[in-house]
Amino acid sequence: MNEDGDGMDAYRAAGELAGITSLVDAFYSNMDTFPEARVIRKMHPDDLTESRKKLTYFLCGVLGGPRLFIEHYGGINLPDFHRQFPIGPDERNAWMLCMQHAIAVQPYEASFKEYLLARLWIPAERIRMVNEMGI
Repeated sequence: MNEDGDGMDAYRAAGELAGITSLVDAFYSNMDTFPEARVIRKMHPDDLTESRKKLTYFLCGVLGGPRLFIEHYGGINLPDFHRQFPIGPDERNAWMLCMQHAIAVQPYEASFKEYLLARLWIPAERIRMVNEMGI
């Protein structure tokens, strides 16, 4: 895999669309069950169908695969979109906890699991910073 995730290497390592869908399903299952995630679960609609689709499509593009999110929804500025929610360290940590556990149960290579967690920390932290600082 390219160190910066360019190309299709990260997308393939994640199992392409099917693998990313499995990751997102595990993520939202964690969000539904982890007590620490209650606050971020309340930021989502009761029916997570569209949320699952959006996150799956977003991750496909982030990992160098097809830009499905842009094709279906147009561009997105994550910090701007999430500005409507009160996201601080606790909310960021809850999101990352759900994702960390979702990544842990995927059949990914250990090095890819580490890469993916580090890669997803970047937008999670940026969203927190923008929300807290009002940037």
